[in-house]
Amino acid sequence: MDKEERLGAFEKMLQNVNDRYKVTVDKMEKLKAEGKVKSVTYNQLMADKMTLQKMISMYEVYGLL
Repeated sequence: MDKEERLGAFEKMLQNVNDRYKVTVDKMEKLKAEGKVKSVTYNQLMADKMTLQKMISMYEVYGLL
């Protein structure tokens, strides 16, 4: 894989992480509005959100955002 392909793959990954983060937050907000913050689904989404936040913060640390 050359540098151009790697950059393209990185851009796709970054977009996917951002998209997944937004979808996760939206789902959590919906569950919260329904009063389901103690559900297993909400807890799983919280774990996903934290993982995605960590990935995004690492991109920021390295100046990639």
